[in-house]
Amino acid sequence: MNDPLEGRVWRFGEDEPNPALFVDTALPGGARRIWSVIGQNVGEDRSVRPPIPADDFHLAIIEAEPGHGAHLHTHTTVEVFMPLSGTWAVPYASLPDGEVTELTLERWDVCSVPPGVWRGFRNAGGATAELMAIVGGTDAGRLTWAPSVLQATERVGRVLDEQGYMPE
Repeated sequence: MNDPLEGRVWRFGEDEPNPALFVDTALPGGARRIWSVIGQNVGEDRSVRPPIPADDFHLAIIEAEPGHGAHLHTHTTVEVFMPLSGTWAVPYASLPDGEVTELTLERWDVCSVPPGVWRGFRNAGGATAELMAIVGGTDAGRLTWAPSVLQATERVGRVLDEQGYMPE
């Protein structure tokens, strides 16, 4: 009998995080380390291959210094955030240039952001902290950045190709 968990276990510390998985990591406040653990590569670095296959969701662990996280973006599927440590802010808006509201999450709190809502996340604490992010769906698709984020990344020389990946 084959082991049903063969190829379905990831051990923290056995892989290096990716500090440039998304185009916004080049912007002030965007530095973070990302471990893509389950699913397809929802990031913009074509070379990333999460070690565990997708089962209707995609899971990543994010580590960031105080004040750092992801800029405003949206997905076509649900995204769930759960702080593993520290305090995290989740800014969100109905439109990419609309009024931004901010939700604060403490360790083990959970927030489920519906498809189409513009969101980001930021380490709002005073120390390095970790956040678990889950994106729903077998095919998570590509994320969409707020136009202001893409304009800022272009100014620092980071662009995306037609498929939503950073050129190699």
